[in-house]
Amino acid sequence: MGRLDGKVALVTGAARGQGRSHALRLAQEGADVIAVDRCADMPTVGYPLATEEDLAETVRQVEALDRRIVARVADVRDTAALRAAVDEGVAELGRLDIVLANAGIASFAPVEDLTDEMWDEMIDVNLTGVFKTVRAAVPHLRAHGQGGAIVLTSSTAGIKGLGNLAHYVAAKHGVVGLVKTLANELAPDMIRVNSVHPTSVSTDMIHNRKTYGNFVPDKPEDEVTRDDVAPMFQGLNALPVPWVESADISNAILWLVSDDARYVTGVQLPVDAGSVIK
Repeated sequence: MGRLDGKVALVTGAARGQGRSHALRLAQEGADVIAVDRCADMPTVGYPLATEEDLAETVRQVEALDRRIVARVADVRDTAALRAAVDEGVAELGRLDIVLANAGIASFAPVEDLTDEMWDEMIDVNLTGVFKTVRAAVPHLRAHGQGGAIVLTSSTAGIKGLGNLAHYVAAKHGVVGLVKTLANELAPDMIRVNSVHPTSVSTDMIHNRKTYGNFVPDKPEDEVTRDDVAPMFQGLNALPVPWVESADISNAILWLVSDDARYVTGVQLPVDAGSVIK
């Protein structure tokens, strides 16, 4: 028996990286999945985003675990598309119990170089998209009257400030405010709301030439390697590791959405190798 048998989970940004990992971890514990991803690049993001082929691979891996999955291409900024994706998933899978608002982007620049477009896309995806995800899901969480669990993906940047990331830090701090409000607002329905705060996670969001170039600016971007940046990333953490794995975040989320954490709500859970205490 899995800890999530009979549950249905919505995961945004599910095509790869942390989102795929979360979908698979919850499926391993018995959950069916509604998987949503934009599956297209964005102008202000300097690395390739997930593709429809990536989303299809998430579907394949969840189905290999003998779980059901409904996958839809939808942008979390698009209210109509997002609501349609959630509604269609619930119609097919029968209910909704868990929401993981995981979709997010990253870009880097000192504040004086942040363009309006960089700021707007960051806030729209990493904060407004989180709000729209929750808004689309709450009626379904309430519908069966058995409570539910929401986990919003923030960051260590939702707890402390980081240079060259003013827009990202602002969005991730905003997510914390959203958690605290939602935890109070949804508590009467036994819907719990928490956030996770990863340090750097070993995904395509950090393992790309554009991100590497921010850590080794005196070397051409196309020449910077993972070995070059690992010491800089490790310097962000108290534990001597440069980054954590997606599975580390997925395991924390599994606990938060399971009955093991049935009275945990409104908390900010770092999974950060000690980054926020350093």
